[in-house]
Amino acid sequence: MRKILNAAHVYMILGVVSGLYYREITKLTGFTGETQLGVVHTHLLVLGMLFFLVVLALEKLFALTSSRLFGWFFWIYNSGLAVTVAMMTLHGTLTVLGHPDSTAIALIAGLGHILLTVGLVLLFVTLGKLIPAKAAPADGSVATRPADTARPSAL
Repeated sequence: MRKILNAAHVYMILGVVSGLYYREITKLTGFTGETQLGVVHTHLLVLGMLFFLVVLALEKLFALTSSRLFGWFFWIYNSGLAVTVAMMTLHGTLTVLGHPDSTAIALIAGLGHILLTVGLVLLFVTLGKLIPAKAAPADGSVATRPADTARPSAL
């Protein structure tokens, strides 16, 4: 659980620092246009900090780390987020400095998104293995909820 909390904490710090970086570089250069730097802090805070706080809660409920898939999820997802955010930061900085777009940056960012997707799939597979399916009654009858049978008639 400590590893998950530390990841959330690191992403919180990076999110705040990236917002400061965006504000200062645009102010320093006098840049007023659109740039990806404006959303880097949001990506770090939501896909990093907030996401791992949710994973921390899921760990408490379902012991995610007991699955060997959890380690794969953790490192692939973090790698994908790091690559994605690094390319957003690079692309945004180049935009602010007046340099042209690069196809290589877009391709590497795409790889980051693929890693994020693989990480999310691994998280859902892990959850699927740890959350028990609803069991059918042993006698084959259809189960009803007690609240359904105890409800008074509307007439």
